[in-house]
Amino acid sequence: MTDATVPHPWQAAAEALLLVAVVLAGVLAVAVVFGLPGQRAATLFCVNLCAVLAIQVFSGTSGVVSFGHTAFMLVGAYVSAWVTMPATMLGRSLPELPGWMGGYELPGSLGLLLAAVVGAALALGSGLAIARLSGASGAIATLGFLIIVYTVMAAAQHLTGGNRAFWGIPRTTDLWIAAAAAAGFLLVARLFRDGRTGLMLRAARDNEPAARALGIDPGRMRLRAWVLSGALAAMAGALYGHMLGAFTPRDFYFDLVFGLVAMMIVGGMGTVTGAVGGTALVMALQEGLQRLEGGVTLGPVSLPALFGLPTVGVSLAMLAVLLFRPAGLFGRRELPFPLPRRRAPPPPAPVSGAGGARLVIDRLGKQFAGLVALQDVSATIPAGRITGLIGPNGAGKSTLVNAVTGLGAATSGRITMGSSDLTHATPERVARAGIARSFQNIRLFGGLSVEENVAVPALARGLPAAVARATAARELAHVGLASDAARPAAALAYGARRRLEIARALAAAPVFLLLDEPAAGMNPEETADLATRLRDLPADRGIGIVLIDHDLGFVMGLCNHVIVLNRGQLIAEGTPAEVQGHPGVIEAYLGTRASGVARATMTEAEHSIATGEMQHG
Repeated sequence: MTDATVPHPWQAAAEALLLVAVVLAGVLAVAVVFGLPGQRAATLFCVNLCAVLAIQVFSGTSGVVSFGHTAFMLVGAYVSAWVTMPATMLGRSLPELPGWMGGYELPGSLGLLLAAVVGAALALGSGLAIARLSGASGAIATLGFLIIVYTVMAAAQHLTGGNRAFWGIPRTTDLWIAAAAAAGFLLVARLFRDGRTGLMLRAARDNEPAARALGIDPGRMRLRAWVLSGALAAMAGALYGHMLGAFTPRDFYFDLVFGLVAMMIVGGMGTVTGAVGGTALVMALQEGLQRLEGGVTLGPVSLPALFGLPTVGVSLAMLAVLLFRPAGLFGRRELPFPLPRRRAPPPPAPVSGAGGARLVIDRLGKQFAGLVALQDVSATIPAGRITGLIGPNGAGKSTLVNAVTGLGAATSGRITMGSSDLTHATPERVARAGIARSFQNIRLFGGLSVEENVAVPALARGLPAAVARATAARELAHVGLASDAARPAAALAYGARRRLEIARALAAAPVFLLLDEPAAGMNPEETADLATRLRDLPADRGIGIVLIDHDLGFVMGLCNHVIVLNRGQLIAEGTPAEVQGHPGVIEAYLGTRASGVARATMTEAEHSIATGEMQHG
């Protein structure tokens, strides 16, 4: 599409730089206006922001709230302290520390770098297990990780001093170092969020089955984010340690992780802007409540001392945000910078399906406990045509599609496409083999824009970002959604969501496209429009389409060949005319009595009536 435009390639970087400028201006203003106390507050804000951004890199993209990142901070603080302290000072503070582990008097920058390396290594080792989990189980795993690391470090008194303060650490984290680090963290976090891995991981966060069906491996994406965020958290811990000058493992335990997670949630876990706003607001709340903690007199009213008031206040603020604004006070939008959209590079021509490709289903069976959902179903589906798959409710149609696409492994039989055996393949492997699908219950990435939804599968198959966006523009134009590209996917009307799911599947450049009730819930005009957009795809792109729908008029008008299932068995296949006159099909839809009439006395008029009833059954 020659008039297609895509976001400027530097859009995310420009918005990140604008946010950096806002943060640095605010930090300098606080430092200048409030003098030395303001400098200390601004320094602590920058260090806290680095820690929150480290958590946000993982939690904001994966949706897994991490309670374990202060474990990386703990390790990073000690590692950096060991290698930057003078040997004599280190010997007094930790006399039993092995000599090879510290006392090198390295510059603070090298201490930060070494902390990042150790943090990344620790994240890689722990992430092999943690990254396999999502949701609540993933969050609990991160908490277990924190407890393990804290317990080990607290018990290793020869390395950390245990509950004794580890003192003498060079206090090199001043306002300028902290501000520079915050600026760097902001750029890294924002570019990761809108980069290839971040976008695919956000898609998996919103709907993991749909992401897997597009060739995305959520576990691998989570591992990448966990390793990067672990390295960043270790650097933040080193900055924190060099700001304090003395600490114990307990300084990195529950109190710290609670405060950092509260900052992320209050501002908004999904955005870098939210991390900045949440850090500032929670720190301001903590500071105000600390002043009231020892009691205060306001005229005739005297408030008693309330120990723990800052923690209570932050907890209530976090609960209020979760209740009334779950996306955070700053929502899901980043601070915008209005760069003009640029003309898209020409997208690659739609990848034509292999003309001779065949999807072969051989004696496929599927059981759920004692229920037989599919029994000895065999079919050969060639590319280059539209094949209908019909049957009454409960016939096994969606079960068959799920088995083919790896979302519900078959219990018997084989599924092959060319030389590839896909019988027990994962959804990611099925997608990479060239099979894409839509879902009976729409599965969009609600937290992404319309354009990002369609760009994700193009990115998953390795296209450069600009070409992926251009591919998205082409497919959105094909389904009539070009004008909605910048809208949130969750804001679309029902029919538009159905079309968006088809555009997303087409962007995966499939050889076979499996559409599970794409016209469900559409009005007649929308159904006719969808038929027009689907009809020429096999000829134009050489792909094979398998179409499931209960609107038999829609199916019969589009398909060259129709397969009929009933009670998990294949009962008929052939041209639409052959299938509509098949007694077994009439019996499946209309019952035994109608089938007997059809076999014995059906006239041409009665056949038309029966066909009409089928189309509306």
